[in-house]
Amino acid sequence: MSITNNVIIFKRIGIFISLLIVSLILWNTYVFFQKFKQEERIKMEILAAAQKELSTNTNLDASVDLPLKIIENSNSIPMILVDAEGKIINSQNLDSIKSLDPKYVEKQLEIMKGENNPVEISYKGRNKQFIYYRNSDLLTKLSYYPLALLLILILFLSVVYLFYSSNKIAEQNKLWTGMAKETAHQIGTPLSSLLGWVSILKAEDANQKYVDEIEKDIQRLNTIANRFSKIGSLPELKQEDVVAITKRAYDYLERRSSKQISFSFNSEIEAKHIPMNEELFSWVIENLIRNAVDAMQGKGSLSVRLAETSGKIQISISDTGKGLPKKLFKQIFKPGFTTKKRGWGLGLSLSKRIVEDYHNGKIFVQKSELGKGTTFQILLNAYKPY
Repeated sequence: MSITNNVIIFKRIGIFISLLIVSLILWNTYVFFQKFKQEERIKMEILAAAQKELSTNTNLDASVDLPLKIIENSNSIPMILVDAEGKIINSQNLDSIKSLDPKYVEKQLEIMKGENNPVEISYKGRNKQFIYYRNSDLLTKLSYYPLALLLILILFLSVVYLFYSSNKIAEQNKLWTGMAKETAHQIGTPLSSLLGWVSILKAEDANQKYVDEIEKDIQRLNTIANRFSKIGSLPELKQEDVVAITKRAYDYLERRSSKQISFSFNSEIEAKHIPMNEELFSWVIENLIRNAVDAMQGKGSLSVRLAETSGKIQISISDTGKGLPKKLFKQIFKPGFTTKKRGWGLGLSLSKRIVEDYHNGKIFVQKSELGKGTTFQILLNAYKPY
């Protein structure tokens, strides 16, 4: 069993134990609440018995100390005494000032009717009376304890989740940075040799046309290596023309793509200079166009359109490929996710990082329909944000 599987199992066990502990605490709280509520009910029944004893006792020599003691000590539970017709006779343990208002007492009576069943006081030869009561302040506070516990638990789990998520993201960033820099290093080593071989070809009067093409491809590899080397470090942003950068990336791939693909480029902006890193941003455009070409399998239509609306530069790249289901619109930007058989799942993830982290923009799937095609859109600030 791998370490990753062990970690997953331990996490699940930890979650199960946590839920079990919380469930036990909530259950014990509920049982204690019900027991406390029953004890308050018994207190009210004892109070009713004491009230009845005082009202019906005709023996002047009999002691009434106990009933009086019970009534005097009943000072924690708000209660209202009513007659058989529901008319309020007396109230106890309510707000001393507010209880002077009959409407306040009537409102409290309605609340009490909703909380507990009344305690009946039966008198021989007289109408019955009823004691309505509300939960004591202690019992009321106790009823909120499970909610408070859940809120604390949610807060704790949120903090733990954010902690582990940030650690995971940091680890992923280190991994991508390490892979990118190592890739740049591995590409750089044979590049030096290739440059040497080009010099030899020039010295031997080789076909200049072929030499020029080789030099272009070597320069291209050098650009790619530079891009990878900048991943993970803060890139230098300069005032660059976003239209020109996009057009150069478009032209490069148009020349190297299938002739059965119809390319179109349309810009409603003549030129727009904004803070950019040309090497990284052109890689994003190339990656999106290359993905579009792959999705069309060498035949179809591809369009790149630039516009400016509400202070945002919109770059839309559309194809007539196989399309994407809506459930994948966000998932395709996750590291490692790919719809290609031999894809690494890094292109769109890195594109998102370059656009959103480095250029303070947005990249997303604007629309897609299975069998009809997909449109990706990049949004950039038309002006430098302050």
